[in-house]
Amino acid sequence: MAHEAGLRAAAADGALWTLRVTSVPEPDATGAYIDKALAQQAAGTRLPFAICLCDTNEVVGSTSYHDLVPEIDRLEIGYTWIARRWQRTAVNTSCKWLLMAHAFETLGAQLVGWRTDALNLVSQAAIERLGARRDGVLRHHMARRDGSVRDTVMYSMTAAEWPAARERLAQGLAQ
Repeated sequence: MAHEAGLRAAAADGALWTLRVTSVPEPDATGAYIDKALAQQAAGTRLPFAICLCDTNEVVGSTSYHDLVPEIDRLEIGYTWIARRWQRTAVNTSCKWLLMAHAFETLGAQLVGWRTDALNLVSQAAIERLGARRDGVLRHHMARRDGSVRDTVMYSMTAAEWPAARERLAQGLAQ
């Protein structure tokens, strides 16, 4: 719970919880959001992270590894949200670069996946900029917070694809 105040402030920046296509908690529900993430971590189904700026240690969002399948060296990156003022900066790319590097180079993942709401075109574009491949759409896949049912766009990157993506992303981040 060390990052609760920072996550609450990040969620409030831009009223992100009001967006239909995200899983951002309402600021007052941040503690429950953290509790759920930590319970999933204890169950071995999720590994949550706070996204912090290197220079100030300010908490600007959250992301996770989830849908961990160690038998086939597969995991997904998701539950990602970033404070409005840090969106469309290098924060998301840097965060994903670190997560992918750790997944492929340390954990030995053979595949990293992503999924997003079919209506979330901003998220789809961000995932595609990472070099992930669009695998398809799961129709009528999940209930949204408002009770509507979403289609889910699935993406992936294999360990064989990672070196080229790593180099391209590193060059982009260096600029």
